[in-house]
Amino acid sequence: MAEVGIDITGEYPKPWTDEVVRAADVIITMGCGDACPIFPGIRYESWELDDPAGKTVADIRPIRNEIERRVRQLLNEMAVPTA
Repeated sequence: MAEVGIDITGEYPKPWTDEVVRAADVIITMGCGDACPIFPGIRYESWELDDPAGKTVADIRPIRNEIERRVRQLLNEMAVPTA
């Protein structure tokens, strides 16, 4: 992520509370296999992507790029302006 100017060194997985899920417009899962609560009126999508664990940086780049493509597409669908 540093290659594209995003510092995630201080980040870590965080559990989602019901409150966080209820406040969301869209919930995206990425093949994690976790059970997520389902609330009416929230859009849910499952993005099946390769697990980057144990892969080289070169192998992870296409996964990162695919996530970016999908995020940009979602933002466009939701009419959210991007830079």
